[in-house]
Amino acid sequence: MTPADERLVAALQAEHAAIYGYGVLGPKLDAASLALARSADNAHRTRRDALLVRLTSDGVTPPPTAASYQLPFAITDRAAALKLAVQLEDRTAAQWRLALPATDGDVRKIVLDALIDCTTRAVAFRKAGSMTPLVAAFPGKTA
Repeated sequence: MTPADERLVAALQAEHAAIYGYGVLGPKLDAASLALARSADNAHRTRRDALLVRLTSDGVTPPPTAASYQLPFAITDRAAALKLAVQLEDRTAAQWRLALPATDGDVRKIVLDALIDCTTRAVAFRKAGSMTPLVAAFPGKTA
């Protein structure tokens, strides 16, 4: 497996975790935030599916999704749900950012588009939750 494949597998695992997280946080959201979460969930599912096809066509056996994922905190209300949505997007963006140096050409464009998409969604969820700052200083970079 190439370094690019390894980073894409890590991004796939982040996409799986994000999809799981959106299933958990959805019931705690109001109508407007729920529409945003549904859109995010659909985007992650589309990206996951594209990754599965790409990895398989490159001869890489993608790891399966986990049966469940550890949540960083209890999702008891709208504020917690929005906070989790931001974390899901930030964590997924971090995996896509880590893939940038290992990729080039068309694959790098896919990776960069994914990083931008996650960052944009994180901003939307921060705005919905009145969180500041709205934009991370270095999107996709963990502290």
